[in-house]
Amino acid sequence: MTDAVVLARLDRLEAESAIRRIVARYFQICDDLGPDTPFDELGELFTRDARWEGKGRYQQAFGGYDGRDAIVAMIRGYCLPQPHFAMTAHFFSAEAIVVTGDRASGQWMMLQTSTYADDRADLRSAALALDFAHEEGRWRIAAFRTRNLFSRRVDHWNDAADIPVPGTANIGADQ
Repeated sequence: MTDAVVLARLDRLEAESAIRRIVARYFQICDDLGPDTPFDELGELFTRDARWEGKGRYQQAFGGYDGRDAIVAMIRGYCLPQPHFAMTAHFFSAEAIVVTGDRASGQWMMLQTSTYADDRADLRSAALALDFAHEEGRWRIAAFRTRNLFSRRVDHWNDAADIPVPGTANIGADQ
């Protein structure tokens, strides 16, 4: 194997790793929206001319947004002036990332659990398709597409029942 082949493989692996960190950070921020949300950092995850859009059922719910500032403004709307979520958590699987030079694409299956400020709660699944570009020396999201697969209301997520743990005292919900 030549040095050029090894370096190309290393570049691809580093790009995949950077892309995973970008997606993880995006959803870490989205899972903790509030008055201390780092909107500048959120914006830096996207290219200047990025596109964020809902597909299928999510097209009507979310619409689409063009440009970093519009995307950040949309997400800001979920926490200011009042938080939309009391709790939300995103989980991912079925990752597929393809890197080609300074461009990349990725697909994920997502599961989201949410409790809203009005105490409603639901479980959602979506297919995510993202495009990435290497801009200003780093990888960023160039296109973010989310398509709802299913949604289901639930009563609540945080059960106050004790957590059974063998050989120890049970931990109550107040701890």
